[in-house]
Amino acid sequence: MPVLQVIVASTRPTRVGRSIADWFVTQACMHAGFEVRITDLAQINLPLLNEPNHPSLRQYQHQHTKDWSASVDAADAFVLVMPEYNYSFNAALKNAIDYLYFEWQYKPVGFVSYGNTSGGLRAVQMIKQVVTTLKMFPLTEAVTIQFVGQHVNGSGHFDGNDAMAGAAATMLDELVVMSDALAPVRAKQEAIEG
Repeated sequence: MPVLQVIVASTRPTRVGRSIADWFVTQACMHAGFEVRITDLAQINLPLLNEPNHPSLRQYQHQHTKDWSASVDAADAFVLVMPEYNYSFNAALKNAIDYLYFEWQYKPVGFVSYGNTSGGLRAVQMIKQVVTTLKMFPLTEAVTIQFVGQHVNGSGHFDGNDAMAGAAATMLDELVVMSDALAPVRAKQEAIEG
């Protein structure tokens, strides 16, 4: 079964991103198209990129980079659970992406974005330029959560509605299709890399 890595982008202490990611993981497990793994950037706590060599060389010096590389390399598809900060995505997510190069390639990526009026759509549009540079394949299908505070209860639990669940199922269906379609390309690339 292909591996879906759900990445929680926000690292703020008062974030709702982890609660949203937990809700999405439940949706993904019910979908049953992937082995689902959650990765929380707040827990990984990568320092600001501190590798001396370009990521394309894969000559990692630090254990945190080696661990991050192995985690991303093992995935066949990604979902980024991401907020919008000032019309863009957050710095911790960009930093995590920039640590690696080949590990991201030829894999589909979906987005669960959240915010207020835009629901994080502007951040998604900005990050699509980044992921396509890494030869990732961003999906059109997405989960967009507007006025996110209205869906978080007093204990910080995110309550997704039926429309969000439907959007998640549609995106997961497409992730399966794209992951399967790109699997031979990934296998060929791995053979070339040796």
